[in-house]
Amino acid sequence: MAHDPADFTKCCKDSGILMVVKCRKENSALKECLTTYYNDQAFYEECKMEYLKEREEFRKTGIPTKKRLQKLPTSM
Repeated sequence: MAHDPADFTKCCKDSGILMVVKCRKENSALKECLTTYYNDQAFYEECKMEYLKEREEFRKTGIPTKKRLQKLPTSM
């Protein structure tokens, strides 16, 4: 069963303050989806390797990944 996090987001936006009551089904589906990823050892290893690669690059350059990936202005 595929879960789309957008379903929960849409429900919350559409329900306003009543989201706690109205979005229980979508919240449960989202939790189930997240738990699946949380318990997936291959996904964990993939994330860990990506983190370690970014950390190594930060230690070399001192520049966070987010800043490194930003485009420089073309006209200065």
